[in-house]
Amino acid sequence: MDANDTKTIARLQEQGRESWASLGSLLGVTGPAAAERVRKLEERGVIRGYAATIDPAGVGIAITAFVAVTLDRPRHRRAFLDRVASLAEVQECHHVAGDDDFLLKVRCIDAEHLDHVLSDELKGVEGVARTRTTIVLRTVKETTALPLGDAIAKTHAAVTRRAPRKSAR
Repeated sequence: MDANDTKTIARLQEQGRESWASLGSLLGVTGPAAAERVRKLEERGVIRGYAATIDPAGVGIAITAFVAVTLDRPRHRRAFLDRVASLAEVQECHHVAGDDDFLLKVRCIDAEHLDHVLSDELKGVEGVARTRTTIVLRTVKETTALPLGDAIAKTHAAVTRRAPRKSAR
């Protein structure tokens, strides 16, 4: 990826409906050249798709919860993942290191709906040994934008420049 690829992706993250002419102007190329660049990023799988960002409350979804799931045995993983994939309420599923096996981001209409998802849909899967749920009270920041270009480079450079800390003895 070159600097123009990064600029293209950053702009499309901010404004997914940007015109080719406007994107080309940002990149210093023609509109058709910008469209071709985007097409190549799509072909390579760098750009996976486009979607509208919806306000959950605006469509009646009042509860966001994070659910940590521990499986009894690894052999139960496929059935669990199949169930998670079938649940519209599960927005994200991450295989994690630590005390739990998976961390889910779940959206529900209300507490009763969340109870159903937890009790009937998730805990009902063979091999689910434990779930631990944290309900979000208020979301301060939520974004789909990845840190790209200068934003991530500056932070990474600051971390790598730090001198190692001396241990206290």
